[in-house]
Amino acid sequence: MAAAAEPTDLVIRVISEGGKFVGTSMGGAEIIVRDVRSGEVLVHGRTAGSTGDTARIMKGGPRGTPLADETAAAFRTTIDIDEPRLVEVEAYGPLAQPQAAVRVTSQRWVLPGRGATQGDGWLLELPGLVVDLVEPAAHQRGTAGAAIRLAANVALMCGCPIEPGGIWDAARYDVRASAKRDGQPAGEVSLSYGGRTGYFTGTLPVDKAGAHVITVTAVDTKTGATGVDASSILIP
Repeated sequence: MAAAAEPTDLVIRVISEGGKFVGTSMGGAEIIVRDVRSGEVLVHGRTAGSTGDTARIMKGGPRGTPLADETAAAFRTTIDIDEPRLVEVEAYGPLAQPQAAVRVTSQRWVLPGRGATQGDGWLLELPGLVVDLVEPAAHQRGTAGAAIRLAANVALMCGCPIEPGGIWDAARYDVRASAKRDGQPAGEVSLSYGGRTGYFTGTLPVDKAGAHVITVTAVDTKTGATGVDASSILIP
């Protein structure tokens, strides 16, 4: 007789590199659960809930101590399987910041009736930083010989705040802007904390006319997490 399929529970969480859980405040992370060998998609959805308890996550405890509390963002689901399956989870996010979204995958064996619910459940880490270049606006026109004002919002993938003296201290983030004019390097400057959470500003001198692409990069010098965004400006 064929074995009957058993309901098998999965709790899937996505945590930001160096930060907290990716949940509702950042649009969540898209989750796809598939059978590795057949490619069959077993279920899909997205994480929802809070970023979790800051002290519990950032201060931690002995190895193996769960980071999540009951409010921490998760995707909870049940699959019906009748034999052990090699299962892959794919996470993509944060969905509210598509310019920063990345994709990660993880695989494990799942047994009928014995899923992944203990502790933090099935935990995936989302690497990177969210960088949102807000100035200059796309296709803005400038003036040769004048400085371009630069402004970017920088946050962890969970949306956690970057500010002086905070848990995610602004001083540890290296934020830079570089320009290319008609494909050739045209200058680089560092951006400094701009007086409000996650806001970095600076100016970049522009000497010649042409189409300029402005790229802003941010690096967490403690974890290595990196983010990038870009815009363009025309100098007639």
